[in-house]
Amino acid sequence: MATVMKMDAIRDLFSKPAWVGILVCAAIAVLLPVLNLSFPSGHALHVSGYTIALVGKFMCYALAALALDLVWGYTGILSLGHGVFFALGAYAHGMYLMRAIGREGVYQSDLPDFMVFLDWKTYPWYWSMTDSFLYCMALVVLVPGVLAFVFGFFAFRSRIKGVYFSIITQAMTFAFMLLFFRNNTGFGGNNGFTDFKRILGYAITAPATKAALYLITLLFLLASLFFCRWVVTSKLGRVLQAVRDSESRLMFIGYDPLWFKLFVWTLSAVLCGVAGALYVPQVGIINPSEMSPGNSIEMVIWAAVGGRGTLLGPIIGAFTVNGLKSWFTAAFPDLWLYALGSLFILVTLFMQRGVLGLAGKFKKQREQV
Repeated sequence: MATVMKMDAIRDLFSKPAWVGILVCAAIAVLLPVLNLSFPSGHALHVSGYTIALVGKFMCYALAALALDLVWGYTGILSLGHGVFFALGAYAHGMYLMRAIGREGVYQSDLPDFMVFLDWKTYPWYWSMTDSFLYCMALVVLVPGVLAFVFGFFAFRSRIKGVYFSIITQAMTFAFMLLFFRNNTGFGGNNGFTDFKRILGYAITAPATKAALYLITLLFLLASLFFCRWVVTSKLGRVLQAVRDSESRLMFIGYDPLWFKLFVWTLSAVLCGVAGALYVPQVGIINPSEMSPGNSIEMVIWAAVGGRGTLLGPIIGAFTVNGLKSWFTAAFPDLWLYALGSLFILVTLFMQRGVLGLAGKFKKQREQV
């Protein structure tokens, strides 16, 4: 009986058409690395390693967009600083990958090449024990989570919200970007971390390793989607939406919005950090440019294009916008920023609920005919 009830609860997370779409997309996503490994290059059914890496990167972006939608779409907190959480998770995993190189760097030292070049003699205290994979995975969760908790506690306790909150989150990510650009802080300066060779003893460029990283990213994306959906459809989710719709009324009936906002803000930051950690081994580099305010604004655009407040919409938006970006930057490299700006203006004027909202509107019109 309990098993049946659990199955019903899982089934009720999404509508039937949504479940069909999720399962079809997941099946196609799983098929891609299978085709990559099963057929040789040049075969009609072969999927290139470049495609696997590109889709894997898009899934990391989709996870970051999902995290942003949790705070913006359902709680009404517009963050323009999620890029810093993404980058912190990436740097935590990136240092493990740097240390996994061993003495195979250019300088054949126990220290990473950038530290040898800058005349570092030993690891700074904050990079101690980062040769442990499990320790670095803990950092991936704890560093963005603790930063978000501390920042959010003081911001929400001071009742900073709306455009003012957006501005200070943007200032936060810009400050971190400037800090990480400095050569004497131990984060690689302009170049960041790169030249990764192995992860958990496996060659990071091997097709099987790339396929495994891709599938792990897919698994995390699906698990995060289901978990976030469970959160927003629960009693907690209804309180979060009440914070978005009328925070003062919620306080009047006896709720303290501080802890609800702090919970969802911290959870969102952790998910963004995990997305960054999954991004690094697949892309092969992490540098301070990932913290640029423009990257955080792009996350907002992904959520807006797909449809904020839907969870599925930001995932669709991340794939759509980044797919267009990949095509535009190759075909018309000078026009991409104009295209992105035009897309955001069109969505703001004519598609306030994004792609999913437009699809729902067409469906209603067809039912009325």
